[in-house]
Amino acid sequence: MELSAPNCARCPFKPDERICRTPDGKYPDNCPTVRKEPLVEKARAEYRRPANAEFARQASLQERDGYSHRELGYARVRPAKPRIEETLEFIGKMGYRKIGLAFCLGLRNEAAVVERFFSAHGLDMVSVICKVGRVPKEELGLTDDDKIAVGTFETMCNPILQAQVLNSEQTELNILLGLCVGHDSLFLRYAEAPCTVLAVKDRVTGHNPLAALYTLDSYYRALKK
Repeated sequence: MELSAPNCARCPFKPDERICRTPDGKYPDNCPTVRKEPLVEKARAEYRRPANAEFARQASLQERDGYSHRELGYARVRPAKPRIEETLEFIGKMGYRKIGLAFCLGLRNEAAVVERFFSAHGLDMVSVICKVGRVPKEELGLTDDDKIAVGTFETMCNPILQAQVLNSEQTELNILLGLCVGHDSLFLRYAEAPCTVLAVKDRVTGHNPLAALYTLDSYYRALKK
């Protein structure tokens, strides 16, 4: 009988009991650590490539540096840094100098702060807004009724061009700030440099999408229907 697809989100075992955390750990029948062993080895081979090896090594060191009080034991570690500080530190660990910033018009004020922050630390910033290119939404086959501001000229979001502009400037790392669902996917598909996300868009929760998840059994219970 064919096993079901991996679904780690439904693993029934405690984190410190799982096979992905400990050599003698427990696992369900569809555990990818056990059932996808050829892929495990294939991925390990990719990490041995020099560019991936250093990137992954520095990412793990950044993960370590995100905590304090490690000398007191795992049960007493504390988060130490906000994501923007970790991003800056990771850039330093990798020795990057030219950083791309792809942002949404709706987060233009935040983008200005982010740009000044990284520039103040000596980085060369290239930033591109989502409306770059001034391409009308009609080119996507949209009608006037499909616009946010009905009856006006409305520019489409252009994540492909955002990525192409940053590619043309040969950025070493791209930071995404508030791109829409779907637009962020297109950007990631076309970007040539590694990318990280500083913030995602959530118009209702002030760009904190986990707020709806945390209240899924109370204020946002209707989403489960």
